[in-house]
Amino acid sequence: MSSTFFKPLPTYLAKRYRGWKATTFDENKGWYQRLVEVGQHPRFMVISCCDSRVRITSIFGADSGEFFIHRNIANLVPPFKKDVEDYGTSAAIEYAVTGLRVSNIIVLGHSNCGGIKNIFPHFSNPGHADCDETIFIGKWLEILRPGFERIPKLKQTDENLKNLEKQAVVVSLENLLSFPFVREALERETLSLHGLWHNIKSGELFYLNQESGNFEHV
Repeated sequence: MSSTFFKPLPTYLAKRYRGWKATTFDENKGWYQRLVEVGQHPRFMVISCCDSRVRITSIFGADSGEFFIHRNIANLVPPFKKDVEDYGTSAAIEYAVTGLRVSNIIVLGHSNCGGIKNIFPHFSNPGHADCDETIFIGKWLEILRPGFERIPKLKQTDENLKNLEKQAVVVSLENLLSFPFVREALERETLSLHGLWHNIKSGELFYLNQESGNFEHV
């Protein structure tokens, strides 16, 4: 394998690491040692977008070991299927529920989602080039099509993009219910599902009210 593609870690990242190691880590060695000895026992699984602006642990003030986090484009959960090639998200959910036995799964959507903005013209105008030319993104975001069909106006406006971002949360929660082990845990009342949407600009957080179907302030 050619070594020309692999470079040393950028200097500024190496400095940040050394700073973390000398402060945060060294001041909490006992806690990290315990995480190794007893393993991870998170209460929450968080399914969120890959977007670098969504800092999950910062939003909730979480420490190491508290959250089992899975990220993908547009925080989507595919419907349950045994014979599929795209099983990364499904595998993470299975491990969280049957292995780690988390008591909560949070689906966290957010404002200004690039994946949602990218797929909107494809949904509203089949054959639109943006997603047709991608190898993986367009196929992955097809999971969200049922949510798009619930939006009454098909024009790409800021409001409709926001609505589709929230539908990504709703569709993912609905698809979670198609996993047998998720539904079993819900029926045993050992698991709860939560839908959230985060406004990056304002810092606001909204939760999905199951009774009203609306996203309300936390």
